Amino acid sequence: MASYAASLKTTRMVAVVDAIDNAIEPAYMELGTAGVAVVMVTITLDKPSFTEANGAITMNGIPKSGSALVPGRIVEARIRDGSGNIIVSGLTVGLSNADIILDFVDLILNQSVTISQAVISHAP
Repeated sequence: MASYAASLKTTRMVAVVDAIDNAIEPAYMELGTAGVAVVMVTITLDKPSFTEANGAITMNGIPKSGSALVPGRIVEARIRDGSGNIIVSGLTVGLSNADIILDFVDLILNQSVTISQAVISHAP
């Protein structure tokens, strides 16, 4: 497996944050089924959305909440910029040990779900 110098990780992750926040409108996170084929919850992000440190980006403005538009189990997340372009996909979600930590993953219609932590790390 390839590994990267710390300075390159920082540069790359700062570029990710810049891409997320590039549009005039705020970026947003979609939580949903595998591949986010069904979007269950949409949460608007702060601007700036994330802060970079040591090759990882951490979401600003935590906690953040949204309501379930569709019932079911959340298994994946993605981030779109304010223009709707997918910037980051394939994010893991869960109650612990995931990119995105939620208070609930099994939702009923209109149930509130809260992000308590969101940290995206660069590959080794």
